[in-house]
Amino acid sequence: MEKLNLTQEWDKVFPKSDKGDHKKVTFHNRYGITLAADMYTPRGAEGKLPAIAVSGPFGAVKEQSSGLYAQKMAELGFLTIAFDPSYTGESGGTPRYVASPDINTEDFCAAVDFLSVQENVDSERIGIIGICGWGGMAINAAAIDTRIKATAAMTMYDMPRVTANG
Repeated sequence: MEKLNLTQEWDKVFPKSDKGDHKKVTFHNRYGITLAADMYTPRGAEGKLPAIAVSGPFGAVKEQSSGLYAQKMAELGFLTIAFDPSYTGESGGTPRYVASPDINTEDFCAAVDFLSVQENVDSERIGIIGICGWGGMAINAAAIDTRIKATAAMTMYDMPRVTANG
């Protein structure tokens, strides 16, 4: 498994919230790819928290909208991670900047694996958010992983209609 060189400074396109804490974390998917994530925790939170994994949109990195979603959800009381999918951003995998529905669906399941073993996470209350193209990956993950209790697909297209009608 590859070791990632993660930046430790605030590198987001949005301001850092004073309502939560942030740290960089890594985890692995079942293909052996190391995934980089930003973990957001509500400041002063105690006990086991509900958790959410966030990724997308297609071609973007966690320093953009998925990180903003994760930070905002942490302000609302969730422990969250925004992760770069395989082959993208600070995450590992080659070739770079490609998408694989199978591997990227597994990335969400690996994020749930990671969250479910955190001491301060209620493993019975884990959800996922997929933004844009990653909305479909989130739905795929929820269909196969019963640990996922809530799923939001933040997409701007009605893909079933597009698929059916062109």
